[in-house]
Amino acid sequence: MLKFLLNRLGGAVVVLALVAILVFALTRLASGDPVALLLGDQATVEDIAKARTQYGLDKPLPTQFVLWIGELLQGNLGQSLFLQRPVAQALLERAEPTLFLALFAVAIAALIGIPAGMAAAIWRGSAADQAVSSVAMLGASVPSFWLGLILIQLFAVKLGWFPASGYGDPTAGLGNRLQHLMLPALVLGVLNSALIIRFTRASMLDILGEDYVRTARAKGLAEGTIMVKHVLRNALVPIVTVLGLTMALMIGGTVVTETVFNLPGVGNLVVRAVLRRDYPVIQGTLLVIAAIYVFINLAIDFIYTLVDPRIRLEGR
Repeated sequence: MLKFLLNRLGGAVVVLALVAILVFALTRLASGDPVALLLGDQATVEDIAKARTQYGLDKPLPTQFVLWIGELLQGNLGQSLFLQRPVAQALLERAEPTLFLALFAVAIAALIGIPAGMAAAIWRGSAADQAVSSVAMLGASVPSFWLGLILIQLFAVKLGWFPASGYGDPTAGLGNRLQHLMLPALVLGVLNSALIIRFTRASMLDILGEDYVRTARAKGLAEGTIMVKHVLRNALVPIVTVLGLTMALMIGGTVVTETVFNLPGVGNLVVRAVLRRDYPVIQGTLLVIAAIYVFINLAIDFIYTLVDPRIRLEGR
């Protein structure tokens, strides 16, 4: 267990170091001067030079990178050029909508995808299987912005059941915030359920063909018991992987949905930072998202052992 943990943590550190190098390099390769954007058209050459010195942008790129890594190792993500506050603070302020949205959407995707995938596998080749597979294919093809606009028109404008945009009053309770998140969570949940349907169906079909399932049927066990105890439990390993990766991708990939529903989340923060060339925010946010993605993968490996006790970390 300890050896596995140390190996995976070492690998995670290497991955994050490569991400840091890549993010820094790509940020600096982007066209545009953040200081010129910050000071505006009225700024003189002297003003721009003074500001570049103040923010350390006049130093050579290797020196800037070393200084940034040094601050990171001390737990400092830097200071936003435009927001005039620490990147960590700006990130924490935007984290709640994105985190709740990702959790809500993954729950919806699992509630739709796992039962539908199970039904398609159990009744393989039937009309129900064809219908579920067609819906999954359609769901994977629909653009999120289009589905978002359809849901806004139907449930917000015509029926008035849910707010069309925003995250609600900051002083309002959790129920009000979840009500604002319902439509964007439905968009992400429905679209991502297509992938979970396909993985669940494929995983269930693999397990249904195993000898121990035929043996269980030959012994006369009830079909429901076979499905829950022998098939679903073993089929959950790849499904857990997909759910974990979906969660990680949603945390960093909700930009379009947050834009359509005007949610003040992390995706919205990154988009504004890119438009302003706010280097510290771009670098810090992307590195944190990469770290979340890496550690969710690590957590998935541990969950494997809970879902399927035959898997032992020492042997991996």
